[in-house]
Amino acid sequence: MTSPTPQAIEERDVARQPPLTSDDLRDRMQPLVLRGLVADWPMVQAARRSDTDFARLLAEADAGEDVDVLLMAPEEEGVVGYNASFDGFNYEHHRVPVTQGLKRLAAYSRASGPVPGLAIQSAPLARCLPSLRESHRLPFLAPSVEPRIWIGNRVTTPVHFDEYHNIACVVCGRRRFTLFPPEQVHNLYIGPPDFAPTGAAIGVARLDRPDDPRYPRLREALAHAQAAVLEPGDALYLPPMWWHHVASLERINALVNFWWPQALAEGVAAPTGLGGLMHAILAFRGLPPEQRAAWRTLLDHFVFDDADPLAHVPEASKGVLGTPSAETVAALRERVRKYL
Repeated sequence: MTSPTPQAIEERDVARQPPLTSDDLRDRMQPLVLRGLVADWPMVQAARRSDTDFARLLAEADAGEDVDVLLMAPEEEGVVGYNASFDGFNYEHHRVPVTQGLKRLAAYSRASGPVPGLAIQSAPLARCLPSLRESHRLPFLAPSVEPRIWIGNRVTTPVHFDEYHNIACVVCGRRRFTLFPPEQVHNLYIGPPDFAPTGAAIGVARLDRPDDPRYPRLREALAHAQAAVLEPGDALYLPPMWWHHVASLERINALVNFWWPQALAEGVAAPTGLGGLMHAILAFRGLPPEQRAAWRTLLDHFVFDDADPLAHVPEASKGVLGTPSAETVAALRERVRKYL
């Protein structure tokens, strides 16, 4: 049985439309492919000439800072994940400079048979490739939003989500992104949220095996998927909480991404939601069903309902449910620490 065909992600040709601004993305909750957004970046220009030119550009900029590298045995087929017993992961973790990782990738690219999967993960340009930092930025993002680079061969990152806004810019090779809206979590077979290869939980079902009998609801998720293949110079805006699966398609691939948090108010970033999720699991998951239902009602009322739960209280007296400021957020953080 064939897998459902994903819907195409909405696209914007940046060369033919007005320049992108931060306001275009501030409240957006749908993904958007940005064709040609970073076509003029030096990394993209070098990669379009050859993999060798791309690697040379990075090697010349390498500051020698160690970065995180994942190495997977050939039989893992480049898919990052758990080991067979789910008590560990299917890769070795190393810390080496970018150039050393590039040399290993070059050697693998010349091999005739199956090769290990290698992935340099989330390395800040400011530390590992500092001379490329300023030439690989997005002008509509705040200077505090730092670029990070991801480099590897034919590696696949299973479905996972980021709680921040994300723009992923392909600079070498091609990547296939398959996206799922947040409500598909029930059909994606997500692993433990506190024990995962990435910062957030990942899916354990492979999208290329939709008929695996262990994951019968995967087909329902795939029926709601959106997908796109990005070439060097293309970018993808990912809204917070969207599940995304990323397959690198060439022998050498690289991506530069930018994460930034949602603002509660001017100069006030939202605290991490993952911390709140972990605390909620600890506090509520083990309660009897009646108590969990009561807490669900309370959370819906004070957190998730769009209506103002304190409409009957003067604005100045609403406390944490009033207009947030840096001072009120700091005070609440301190109160949460005391609760914990």
